[in-house]
Amino acid sequence: MTNKNQDFVSFLGETFPDARCSLNFNNPFECLVSVLLSAQTNDNAVNKVTPTLFSRFPSPKEMASAEIFEVEEIIKTLGLYHNKAKNVIALSKELVANHNGEVPLDFEVLVKLPGVGIKTANVFLAETVARPAFAVDTHVARVSKRLGYAKDGDEPVAIEKKMEKQFPKDIWIALHHRTIAFGRAICHAQNPECEKCGLTSYCRYYKKKR
Repeated sequence: MTNKNQDFVSFLGETFPDARCSLNFNNPFECLVSVLLSAQTNDNAVNKVTPTLFSRFPSPKEMASAEIFEVEEIIKTLGLYHNKAKNVIALSKELVANHNGEVPLDFEVLVKLPGVGIKTANVFLAETVARPAFAVDTHVARVSKRLGYAKDGDEPVAIEKKMEKQFPKDIWIALHHRTIAFGRAICHAQNPECEKCGLTSYCRYYKKKR
């Protein structure tokens, strides 16, 4: 790895050694639904609604039979709750009809499920079967662009490929979690705490700010 990459890995490893997925779930179905619900919403907000959601609809079978207003009422505090409720019910129906009520552990199959995009599939497989991936959320996108790993106009898929080329495959999952933790705790979208960052010498935002 380059010096920059080594510094990136070292700083995040020292600062956020225990970073992990902050969503709460107990099985693959709960994991997939939680990740889907987390889009454009913080994980804490998701964790507040999922206990009630999974108590009422604990498996794809029950969720597939839910009325959309029932799911909406539970998750209405989340952004895009109408579309999320519709997708959660639709994917549950798909799981029951075509996958024996089980969540498939295959990326190509997952991304064909309603509401499941590349990021959701990557996060799900990383958490359930430790499939290496560098899923890109808003934090990863912001950090990668500020540090010059990606361009300002890059879409998540392009950023994912660029980050995966920069770092060894066996650290993708851990580094993904640590990058998110870094974005949340220090490299904020507004008013980042640059004085706490050990990567300012590589940061385009910091140089522009100065």
